[in-house]
Amino acid sequence: MPSAVAETPAASPEATAAYYARKLAFETDCWDVHASLAAGRDDFVLLDVRSPTLFAQTHIPGSINLPHGKMTAHRMSSWPADTLFVVYCAGPHCNGTDKAALRLARLGLSVKVMIGGMTGWADEGFSFESSEATAAA
Repeated sequence: MPSAVAETPAASPEATAAYYARKLAFETDCWDVHASLAAGRDDFVLLDVRSPTLFAQTHIPGSINLPHGKMTAHRMSSWPADTLFVVYCAGPHCNGTDKAALRLARLGLSVKVMIGGMTGWADEGFSFESSEATAAA
């Protein structure tokens, strides 16, 4: 009798490769975002989709505060149409990134979710900053 792990057969290597390639098209992680920012690779815009108050208290350096409710076609036209947006919120317990990703995709924009959000960033030991910043107009 197989173990609980082996009871359901593993997917084929081809199916596994397709699944993870697709998954990585939707997500990035804190480590990759941090490494990209540290290397000056600014080929994406990092959006903090939490409230302006939470953003002012603490946020990821280099991010812009833009709650998902303020993501309109007019507001997003500030960036070139081929911009890649990376969105984050509080952490795995928050669906703000999902709402932001959905809104951006419906506007025809490229987006990835930074899995882990603020919680993941802290877990990696990366630094935060605070500011008097408010939400993007």
